[in-house]
Amino acid sequence: MRWLVIAIILLFLLVLDYKWGDKVSKASARKKVGIERESDITLFTTGETLFDDYFAQLEQAKHHIHILFYIVRDDEIGQRFFSLLEQKVNEGVEVRLLVDWVGSFGLPASLRQKSGQFAFANRPTLPFFFYKLNERNHRKITVIDGKIGYLGGFNVGKEYMGQDPKFGHWRDYHLKIVGEGVHDLQRQFQEDWTKATGQSFGDNERYFPPLRKGMMKHRLLPTDGKYLEDEFIQLIKQAKQEIIIGTPYFIPSKKIMNSLLEAMERGVQLTIIVPMQADHPFVKEAAYPYFRQLLRAGARIYQFYNGFYHTKVIVIDDHLCDIGTANFDRRSLFINYEMNCYIYDKSFIQHVKQTIAKDIDTSTLLTAEYFRKQSWLHRLKEGVATWMSPLL
Repeated sequence: MRWLVIAIILLFLLVLDYKWGDKVSKASARKKVGIERESDITLFTTGETLFDDYFAQLEQAKHHIHILFYIVRDDEIGQRFFSLLEQKVNEGVEVRLLVDWVGSFGLPASLRQKSGQFAFANRPTLPFFFYKLNERNHRKITVIDGKIGYLGGFNVGKEYMGQDPKFGHWRDYHLKIVGEGVHDLQRQFQEDWTKATGQSFGDNERYFPPLRKGMMKHRLLPTDGKYLEDEFIQLIKQAKQEIIIGTPYFIPSKKIMNSLLEAMERGVQLTIIVPMQADHPFVKEAAYPYFRQLLRAGARIYQFYNGFYHTKVIVIDDHLCDIGTANFDRRSLFINYEMNCYIYDKSFIQHVKQTIAKDIDTSTLLTAEYFRKQSWLHRLKEGVATWMSPLL
């Protein structure tokens, strides 16, 4: 009986910690309105093509390399990554590496020391330790010499190269940005670096060189656990013909769910692509209550079976495409620090839609019959997942 009382008290304290920490964090969060920029943007969808290009650009760096990842693994890919950073440090290039404390927990000091200046982002502290343990910096930003930037869903590790037998092929979307938008990536990295270290590297031309305009209009949108819900609702409201959502986790807020249903009521076709297999417990089951409702309303929902689907993409008709770090779940909406890119170029949007069509070719269509055949054990897991969904 005593242990039950202790457990109840601990649970109460954790809930209080989370609720109070969330309130304080939201009160200090500020809305960031990105400026419309013009850059050249390249889409990568496999780890092999991305990291071939990425490592080649790192090797050519002359002045500085600024990197933020959620996860960096201590494996063959991670060791190659750190060896390259060590090489650039020895060449006199400034290297700053920022990784999330939870996402890259356990990264050995022997590797961290190779990267020049290293820091953990969002290290949990008192007060509100439990809330801060959940408040992760999920952004993936790289800036090279202030002129070349990367942003998207890939982290550094062998699974992202499709080398983990558990997941197989890893499908993700990542952007290379050359042009005006790199300033916004640099600015966000600078903010995150200063928050983690208390140090700034200045606003001079070495870090913010003059940049030419590119061919594609876009806007970079950073969020810190607030305002992303409003942004997604505005995207949904713009749709006239179709909405396409690709995400590894589909756990929308009530407001976003209502917006999707309203869009379908006015004739918008909703298509969703999610992975067949899950990389975390309960995330798959947490999506099922929403899928049942959306299927009844006429949505098309596909489960990608050719490996793991980690893509974060939203397409609205032919006029807007969103690619970035945010998942379509409550953790990205209300807790994580994210960075998204809205792209307005029609030719790029068509390219993305063609890529999504290939993803659908290796997916299976989810039907209402699938849910009718579920066992009581699946229903139980779904109930637990629904209860846990704010933190999944």
